[in-house]
Amino acid sequence: MNIRDAINSAAQRLAATHETARLDAELLLAHVLGRPRTYLYAWPERELDADSAAAFESLVARRAGGEPVAYLLGGREFWSRALAVTPATLIPRPDTERLVEAALERIPTDATWQVADLGTGSGAIAIALAAERPACTLIATDRSAAALAVASSNAGRHVPGRVAFVCADWLAPFREGAFDLIAANPPYVAQGDPHLGLGDVRFEPVGALAAGPDGLDAIRRIAGQAPHCLRPGGWLLLEHGFDQAAAVAKVLDARGFLDITCLRDAAGQPRVSLGRRPGGAPGLA
Repeated sequence: MNIRDAINSAAQRLAATHETARLDAELLLAHVLGRPRTYLYAWPERELDADSAAAFESLVARRAGGEPVAYLLGGREFWSRALAVTPATLIPRPDTERLVEAALERIPTDATWQVADLGTGSGAIAIALAAERPACTLIATDRSAAALAVASSNAGRHVPGRVAFVCADWLAPFREGAFDLIAANPPYVAQGDPHLGLGDVRFEPVGALAAGPDGLDAIRRIAGQAPHCLRPGGWLLLEHGFDQAAAVAKVLDARGFLDITCLRDAAGQPRVSLGRRPGGAPGLA
């Protein structure tokens, strides 16, 4: 079987369950061949050897069973950097880049701030912030040792020595006034939400997705700990579901945060809510 026929056959097989069937097939075959996707277009008549054909068939079968392409490839791009991902980590999504942008809008370019990324997973947020604000000190936490191992490896490739990793339950181990800014993409899906049993999400760690009956348990916990751990005027930034902005604002208001704002993602959905601890404001108010 040549490259063209292999892709066409796989795309037809995946089309019933995946809207991105052809793209998925191309990504998987390029991965097997160790080539960029452009190679597939340049050499469509190239015959696959037996080993490559068998490896491709195995990946297509797993994709047909619902496994995310990012896990099959072992990586996903975020903030223009290729990050390793495994079933121990949430797959980074483009929506989360809005959280990074919001943090960068508040951290001065030459700031020497102490910044925390909670529930770091693959390390995507911490690595992006460390790369863009080299004078800042980045601390990334996660309760999963397996996730921290992935994040640490990613940071070692992209920002060596720039991020410290701590196995922790959100902000529990940190002293008063430890941070100027805290960012988090915590779990925010309601337990029992039918979407948890659909598509790629079925294969992601449920602890990184679901948080209590209304999806806000983790956000409440972080918002409760953050006033102690933020310096006066420090910022808390939280990613959340498109329909949770009002509820998150109430949580932040109840904890005494000021300048509470919700920012929209590239699709126009309410995605990131933030607030400032009362007191002197480092950076933008």
